Amino acid sequence: MADFDTIYQEDDAEVPLEEFIITVPDPVVIRGAGNVTIFGLSNKFDTEFPSSLSAKVAPEEYKATMLRINSVLRKALPVNVKWLFCGCVCCCCTLGCSLWPVVCLSKRTRHSIEKVIEWENNHLYRKLGLNWRLSKQRCDSSSMMEYVLMIEFIPKIPIFRPD
Repeated sequence: MADFDTIYQEDDAEVPLEEFIITVPDPVVIRGAGNVTIFGLSNKFDTEFPSSLSAKVAPEEYKATMLRINSVLRKALPVNVKWLFCGCVCCCCTLGCSLWPVVCLSKRTRHSIEKVIEWENNHLYRKLGLNWRLSKQRCDSSSMMEYVLMIEFIPKIPIFRPD
């Protein structure tokens, strides 16, 4: 009973540093696949299932998420295009102030997409070790910026490894 509170020193064996490094795959980037882009936001994203997500999420769940995001974009695009056209026509008379409604509508569309993504993350993807987010990235072919969907892998916490 005297040895109950005794702390013993473990062997001074070197533990390789590689055991403590957690590797996380690169995030999956989904670019806009539509033919219209307003302020960097495309009118739709591709619903094709990326092979890097196999064994992480079901293709049906991925497609359902993409359809929800694309439905938000499909509802917002006609209004944004009309306001953009009107803003461009009246731009000279209003000294550019007629483009503000388009900027606000674009921001509202981004917030709606972020709400859909946050709901999906909370109800499904964080449990699977994934995190979706809308991110601004530079286009490959030019210096313009575009919004893309990034699917990041959340590293698993090794609960059996000592602190």
